[in-house]
Amino acid sequence: MKVFEGYTRGINLGGWLSQCDNTEQTYDNFIKEEDIKRISEWGLDHIRIPVDYNLVEDEQGNYWEKGFSYIEKGVCWAIKYGMNAVLDLHKTFGYSFDAGEKEEGFFENSGYQERFYRLWEQFSRRFGKYSNHLAFELLNEVTDREYCDAWNRISMECIERIRKICPDIKILVGGYYNNSIEALKDLAWPHDENIVYNFHCYEPLIFTHQGAYWIPTMDLDFRIGADLTYGDIKKWAEKLLDGRYVGIEDFDSEERLGSEYFDRLFQEAVEVAEERNVRLYCGEYGVVDRVGTADIVKWYQMIHRTFEKYGIGRAAWNYRGKDFGFVDEHMSDVLDEVIKLL
Repeated sequence: MKVFEGYTRGINLGGWLSQCDNTEQTYDNFIKEEDIKRISEWGLDHIRIPVDYNLVEDEQGNYWEKGFSYIEKGVCWAIKYGMNAVLDLHKTFGYSFDAGEKEEGFFENSGYQERFYRLWEQFSRRFGKYSNHLAFELLNEVTDREYCDAWNRISMECIERIRKICPDIKILVGGYYNNSIEALKDLAWPHDENIVYNFHCYEPLIFTHQGAYWIPTMDLDFRIGADLTYGDIKKWAEKLLDGRYVGIEDFDSEERLGSEYFDRLFQEAVEVAEERNVRLYCGEYGVVDRVGTADIVKWYQMIHRTFEKYGIGRAAWNYRGKDFGFVDEHMSDVLDEVIKLL
């Protein structure tokens, strides 16, 4: 499988230009140059920069020049400190992975889709000059499987428009169920040799999202350690996640979670990537801050053995805040240890 060179070890800057209060106060202060310098000193090779459409567009689709300047600042900081960057469109007009954003209609509305294409043409004209250090990620976390065919059509059209401006920039595409690894097989075949298949991994979700307030069925007081069994995963997922669990079918219920779980979970995606001669990248993975730090370390050890085994590039979620922050207080006693694992 091809390696995504320059994007093997990274971290997300969520909460800066996306999933935030959309104020200049946040844009100016949540992430600063010294943060990028610090990330480079950790030995990472890239940052992922999530951005929302309303950073650069108003409701009528008029562009805000200063919004583009924040993106350029992040890219240039990465380059200054010897790293690369992924520009991730986290929300587009008419679509967000977060239902609370009340963005809807994108997959049915050709006008919204045209606006999406035009925004990527803007990004291409403005940032294509950084193609040796920048990759484009078309859209974060398509949700419903029913959007699969529409998304394949939309993504291919968008890639063709980008290619007229940026013929060789790397372009990341993920699938349904929030960029699930199981959706990769249903993505359109890569448009060209510079397409990257992208997935996110927060499995097993009952562990990485225990006590998460944004999951309606979750018990906020629920806690479980990283030495849970596959039987535990099934039992608690059925109770607190409406039965959402993946990848445990081939394990004995009494067996404890280990790196073998991720080996099997990723195997099909690796086979798809090899068959289609495409790079594979995990754009998000991490553990919520309600988990004990010793268990956080164990989970990172498990998943990273598999990343290294298959040569999968990745970016951890998240540098600061968003309930996963690496530089937040809850990680202080294990930060150095976890950074070595990234």
